[in-house]
Amino acid sequence: MNFRLDEDRRALQDAARRFARAELPALAAELEQTNHAVPIEWRRRYAQQGFLGINTPEEYGGLGLGTLEALIVLEEFAKISPAVAFPVFESAVGPVRAVLHFGSDSLKSRIIPKVVSGEIVVAVSMSEPQAGSALTDLTTRAVISGDNITVTGQKRWCSGGGHANAYVVYSKMSDAPGAAGIGAVLVEAGSTGLSFGLPEQLMGFRGIPSSDVFLDGVEVPVDNLIVPAGGFKKLMEAFDLERCGNATMCLGIAQAALDEALAYAQERRQFGKAIVDFQAVQLKLADMAMKTEASRLLIWRAAQNAADGLPSPLESSVAKCFANEMVREVAMTGLQIMGGYGYSCENRMEQRLRDAIGWGIAGGTIDIQKINIAAGLAGRRFSQR
Repeated sequence: MNFRLDEDRRALQDAARRFARAELPALAAELEQTNHAVPIEWRRRYAQQGFLGINTPEEYGGLGLGTLEALIVLEEFAKISPAVAFPVFESAVGPVRAVLHFGSDSLKSRIIPKVVSGEIVVAVSMSEPQAGSALTDLTTRAVISGDNITVTGQKRWCSGGGHANAYVVYSKMSDAPGAAGIGAVLVEAGSTGLSFGLPEQLMGFRGIPSSDVFLDGVEVPVDNLIVPAGGFKKLMEAFDLERCGNATMCLGIAQAALDEALAYAQERRQFGKAIVDFQAVQLKLADMAMKTEASRLLIWRAAQNAADGLPSPLESSVAKCFANEMVREVAMTGLQIMGGYGYSCENRMEQRLRDAIGWGIAGGTIDIQKINIAAGLAGRRFSQR
């Protein structure tokens, strides 16, 4: 076991860090104010640096590296803000990975190179008004008829809704109960019958637009089928990779909070000395550092054990759950160290806390992750019905 990054991974990390720190702070501030997504011209700049194809095979225009390398880059972008990191997240661990692992060769050839080049974004449409954690209760239908698939239903909490160029739509594809009837179809923007609700106004996640998605008899070619009915387990295997990305977003936020709190504590003076000289502040900083480092090791374990495949449900759920809880505590402690300055919108700490809360809801709540962990330990699934 070696806990140090090798020379190539350090070089990749340094390249991502230099780009993120030099190029992205102003963009992050703009997205926080406007709630707009990263524009296509910026995605193209990411792509020119190779940041949108890190763990994508070379045949589709990627670098052909592994999951760990992708997460190393994602962390550096997430330190600036989740919004500027989101294109990296979507390309490295997002729904396009389901296309890569399970789609037809023609679908992969048509979609994946465009994601790697920054030309398109692929979002996922999973949740519905009455199907969130109970995802197998979804009612969106996809019916295959000849050379077409007709999709009808409503999706909620779609990150990228109204902005993305294509959507991986989880759908009922047969009358089989529960997971046995679920598959997924790719629906491209501009399809007749596809429309969107108003942009959600969320506590955090500004710069990551979200909205309802309405599918009113949308027809797509049968080649857009990603997995047929009964493919729910495959979709969840791909989603285990997204959990590692979710955890890495938390890690980036936490590391940035620690860095800012440490710098502030060494500059801020009270009672005639820097506040870092007070033991109470030292204990807070140490606690922040321990939690952040522990999270990084859990994420890297899941990624390294997956190599260039998909991580295990147990390891990815442990990594996500710990990171989701850790980042809230770290960001809150960082805000407390900075006091009124941390609470002010003039600084970034309050934004980090708002964003931190969201990641423990997105991609499967903290409690759902704990149920997954218990299932992994016991070697069986537990019914919540």
